[in-house]
Amino acid sequence: SAVPGLPGKNVVDLGIDVAQDDVPGVTALLEDLGFERTTGPRAFPPTRPLLDGAMDVDGRVYRIHAHVHPRGNRAFPDEHARDLAFRDALRADPALREEYAARKRAIQAGGVTSTMRYSLAKTEWIRGALARLGIADPPFVRPATIGILGGGQLGRMLGLAARELGYRIAVLDPDSACPAAAVADRVVVGRYDNVEAARELSAGADVVTLELVGFDVMGALDAELPVRPGVYGVFVTGNRLEERRFLESEGAAVAPWREVHDEAELAMAAIELGLPLRLKAATGGYDGRSQIRVAEPSDVRGALGRLGRPDGEAVLAERELAFEAELSVVCSRGVDGRATTFPVARNAHDAGILVESVAPAAIPGATASRAAALATQLAEALDMVGTLTIELFLMADGSLVVNELAPRVHNSGHWTIEGITTSQFEQHVRAICGLPLGSVEPRAGGMATVNILGTGVDREAHPTGLASALSMPDIHLHLYDKRRVFERRKMGHVTALAATPDEALARARAAAREIGWET
Repeated sequence: SAVPGLPGKNVVDLGIDVAQDDVPGVTALLEDLGFERTTGPRAFPPTRPLLDGAMDVDGRVYRIHAHVHPRGNRAFPDEHARDLAFRDALRADPALREEYAARKRAIQAGGVTSTMRYSLAKTEWIRGALARLGIADPPFVRPATIGILGGGQLGRMLGLAARELGYRIAVLDPDSACPAAAVADRVVVGRYDNVEAARELSAGADVVTLELVGFDVMGALDAELPVRPGVYGVFVTGNRLEERRFLESEGAAVAPWREVHDEAELAMAAIELGLPLRLKAATGGYDGRSQIRVAEPSDVRGALGRLGRPDGEAVLAERELAFEAELSVVCSRGVDGRATTFPVARNAHDAGILVESVAPAAIPGATASRAAALATQLAEALDMVGTLTIELFLMADGSLVVNELAPRVHNSGHWTIEGITTSQFEQHVRAICGLPLGSVEPRAGGMATVNILGTGVDREAHPTGLASALSMPDIHLHLYDKRRVFERRKMGHVTALAATPDEALARARAAAREIGWET
């Protein structure tokens, strides 16, 4: 052990501090020596690789984890020096050393065997110890700038929450008049997948988070500054096949599924899984997009073409489930590894678009606890810093099946703005900036949000009915400042608070019905 007297596993952690440009070359040399790249949250991205090797010492085999630290990386400043300072503190302080040993024993007693899970289980204690020693990364505070990849309504509400805490905002969006533009100090106009535009955003930011973006952009930025909730979580949740594999590795229930590449494999999946199926593109799509229903054997023919995916591309085919309710849990996790979950919400969708959320969901307390525990487990396994939302199916037997994950604030959590002491948006800002997480105590017995969707043809957006809606008690109206309205476009939402969830939902529905758009 690098710390005499501290019990350790037969794993040697080797830190290699190199210039950023030398990372690929050093990685290649390690691979030539027999090291293999590992997977998981600590092995992402390629700019900060973790490689696994071994050595034999007097007949005993030791595993070697080679951590390649890019020198001068804004995302992980002085990481190597901090590791050495922690080692020296353990050597010098017997009480700290024993506290760490006790934490290790407790993890092992809990049955953790995976090296990755063992490492993650130590995270909260280690980060707390670093803070006590004064060598933890300080929080980002005013006048720090938060870069947001995406300037839609989620980016707008994130920006509003960040403003209240004194942060400056920069946004990347294809539309200079996007909803978040009104609350941003700077708008970079560019496509969500434009790496150069994202780098322009990051050049003036201290930390970057996302509203809606792909892994490639996040991975490119991670070499330059902290990207949160983390590129590994974005990678896993951004690919439905990777997400299914991850969920199964964590013991989470999912619908029976198959990876298919062509019509013949889809036909076999239909036989093995049974119909109806949901055929989903591996990447892209939200609000029910990039997926189709295969209800009859005759639907198999041409299904991949209707999905817009050519033969040979991997897609997800999964059994359509008959569920009792759709639920969601928003989980926030800080840089110290501590996590909070908001009350479980019950949701209703129309053709893939969320239309209503009500909380707390009318489910047994034990079911709500299981949902919250699962959300926390998955956030920890992804090593998230920020927000993870899990969408669940409640089955007739009371079991929970994961539908999908979202590594961000979520439409089904809008009621937290007025209904919870700390909203999902403020909690996300606190988490990504290294601040303590806030209370998630409800402010009412029932909270409900009803989304306001556009109607009719594409035209300028001029809302009507505001006075009628706002004359109702405990109604909170949010319009997203979208300049144009069209059929089923998300234009805003109404949240109501009441003594019970049912009463809150009735009020929110009534207020939402009053809102319309000039024709």
